[in-house]
Amino acid sequence: MARNRHLALLALLGSLSACSGGESGAGNAAAPAPAGLSALSAAEMTRLGIRFANARVAVAAVIPGVVTRTLVVEGDSVRQGQPLAVIAAREMITLAAGIEQASARVAVARANDRRLGQLAREGVIAGARADEARAALREAEAELSERRRTVRLVNGAPASGSYTLTAPIAGKVTKATIQTGSPVSEATSAYVIDATSRYELTAQLPERLLGQVRPGMTVRLPGDVRGEVTSVGHALDPETRSATLRARVPAAAGVVSGRALPATLFAPAPAGAIAVPAGAVVEVKGKPSVFVRTGKSVAVRAVQTGDRADGRIVIRDGLRAGEQIAVTGMSELKSIAGHD
Repeated sequence: MARNRHLALLALLGSLSACSGGESGAGNAAAPAPAGLSALSAAEMTRLGIRFANARVAVAAVIPGVVTRTLVVEGDSVRQGQPLAVIAAREMITLAAGIEQASARVAVARANDRRLGQLAREGVIAGARADEARAALREAEAELSERRRTVRLVNGAPASGSYTLTAPIAGKVTKATIQTGSPVSEATSAYVIDATSRYELTAQLPERLLGQVRPGMTVRLPGDVRGEVTSVGHALDPETRSATLRARVPAAAGVVSGRALPATLFAPAPAGAIAVPAGAVVEVKGKPSVFVRTGKSVAVRAVQTGDRADGRIVIRDGLRAGEQIAVTGMSELKSIAGHD
């Protein structure tokens, strides 16, 4: 049985996972809880500032220029590497000239390296001069390689003086701020692409839970969509006294960027914890109690309760695993027991 303490996420009412047992009459309604969980309502999520967001990237126009052609619009689905727009840029012409000049310098340096190397081997000149020629060749080759790498990074076409914006990830274009003929600069975010294969849950974790929630814990959304906590911040916001929690969530029906949804965080159950249907716990003489089957009779048993969620409540003390409790007919049992 797990011995880790049960955790509540975001100051919410928590409970443990559902136990086995029937929903009518008396049965083995009490069972060891396999894992802790905490649920939060949509209203609580809104209050605590929880939001969902796609893995999102902005496609920037890294070189100033003018848009000559747009290839996608908002709402289009794109694959990674797909062209989005073509931009004419004077800097691409400058890069083309720079590449030509660097190529010429490499050619001269290579010829000089061969000539001086041969003379050094024949003993006509000192070997140091051949070494200098070899160093000059390497320097020229490095310059040419760097200019070509710059062109590749921006998907440039120096011969035509343009470059192409491409999609860095597969997803859907959710924002397009450019059109044919519009100028762009390094500060222009031409497109925003939301990944459609995964999402991120962002929430504010109360100070009291720091050190208890950790990466790797499971997050569950409606429809049994399960994700994983990826990070828990250590710096507290001085106003909210909370840290940022993030979780990775897979794409699924009902998971939409920007939507607030109920969420559940799973954590190891405390030692001896038992989960029962919440309706099985009633107040008798001011104390939470359950009706336990004892042979052919039923006895009232006061219990110590913990958190609750998903229609379940954790019993921390007063009930043993395997004992049978009533899960329906609570009003009748209270009446029979004389505890209306």
